[in-house]
Amino acid sequence: MKKSIAVLMAVLCLVATAAVAGDVSPGIRGGITFDPDQVHFGAHLYAGEMFPHAFFVPNIEIGFGDNLTLVALNPELLYRFERTRGADWGFYAGGGLGVNFYSWDSSRIGDDSDTELGLNIVGGATRGLSSGNELFFEVKFGVADSPDGKLTVGLTFF
Repeated sequence: MKKSIAVLMAVLCLVATAAVAGDVSPGIRGGITFDPDQVHFGAHLYAGEMFPHAFFVPNIEIGFGDNLTLVALNPELLYRFERTRGADWGFYAGGGLGVNFYSWDSSRIGDDSDTELGLNIVGGATRGLSSGNELFFEVKFGVADSPDGKLTVGLTFF
């Protein structure tokens, strides 16, 4: 639990720093999760460029299903590859920690909860929209103590 609090505090400090700089762009996301089998919804912040082409993107996802509720806090660093001239689609890859809060309700084993610190690997594709916003499709793999995989679609409001 102490690790979870430390990670959460670090994420909040980084987001606050980016917000002061005025580089924050919010977004929404949703999709499906594998093991546990769930539907998830959430939000994210493009919280500024940490170094060339690398962006800090903390997000929160809440998953429902499989007699389980999962709240995942994911402070992730994403590297955006340069688009070739005239390309409509851009690509990114990255990863980060996952602070996962599990709460389950099962007639077989009863009600309980748990917190785990995991590791995620992320990849995705983006497409700019005429409104200036950005649509994205993302694949996330849990390497340690995170859900096995997630398919997510979302929108970032730039």
